[in-house]
Amino acid sequence: MMRFYSLFLSLFAAGWLLACLPEEGDSNPEANLPAKTLTNQAYGTHPRQIFDIYLPPNRHENTPTLILVHGGGWKEGNKSDMNPFRDFLREQLPYLAVANLNYRLADASNKPYPMQIEDISSLVAYLEEHREEYQLGSRLGFLGVSAGGHLSLLWSYAHDTESRVEMVCSVVGPTDLLDESYRTATNEYLREMLDLFGGNEELLTAASPIYQLQADSPATLLFYGGNDPLVPSSQGMRLRDRLSELEVAHEFHFYPNEGHGWLGLNLLNSMIKLKAFIDKKLPNIP
Repeated sequence: MMRFYSLFLSLFAAGWLLACLPEEGDSNPEANLPAKTLTNQAYGTHPRQIFDIYLPPNRHENTPTLILVHGGGWKEGNKSDMNPFRDFLREQLPYLAVANLNYRLADASNKPYPMQIEDISSLVAYLEEHREEYQLGSRLGFLGVSAGGHLSLLWSYAHDTESRVEMVCSVVGPTDLLDESYRTATNEYLREMLDLFGGNEELLTAASPIYQLQADSPATLLFYGGNDPLVPSSQGMRLRDRLSELEVAHEFHFYPNEGHGWLGLNLLNSMIKLKAFIDKKLPNIP
């Protein structure tokens, strides 16, 4: 939720290390379609309703799109914060289309929910409307960090009415806004963020991914740190347990000595796991 994205700049280093890993399939050099990048495309009328899309070469009617959702406590942040993930994915999983969005930011007059979920829905609708133009398939995945992880889980569990999402990854994303540690939080910055949602329990339940999870929810990848000052690890563990109860495919990766983001070997370990999960759950289907 806080802007710790500098921690993830070393994804560039992780990408270089992973570049030596063998790829399961190379793109056809005789491809008809070249790669294409479109930036600051409008999916709505608000200045924040823009996104970048990176279309891979050789794309076809089954090419999946992975949507990146930035964090920032629901009240700040920018799609550029996700550029290290964007670059890692484009290098390591070159068959994917990658969409990186901005969404409207919350303030005292504009609650995060449902506003930001509606923005994701608008982007998904825009991608569907332009699918023939982009020459992409309908399959989707999500990767979000912090507040973006929360939004990615929530949209995938409760708002994917056409079951297009095949995998969702949350890095240190909140899962339960009714958590007692949140209801009684005294940390000024955390309190400011949580108060954006208000105190209505019905709304907080609707805005909490753990209460929206169903047996047919998409495969889920979770990363949490044991010393996170903003998202208690119990939030990830409780979602993990609920995923197990409902027999939803998932992986849970816990770094006991890490906080709200991490560096070094643990970051490399996370990126290897992310790549493998996407390869498996959102594969390149000819």
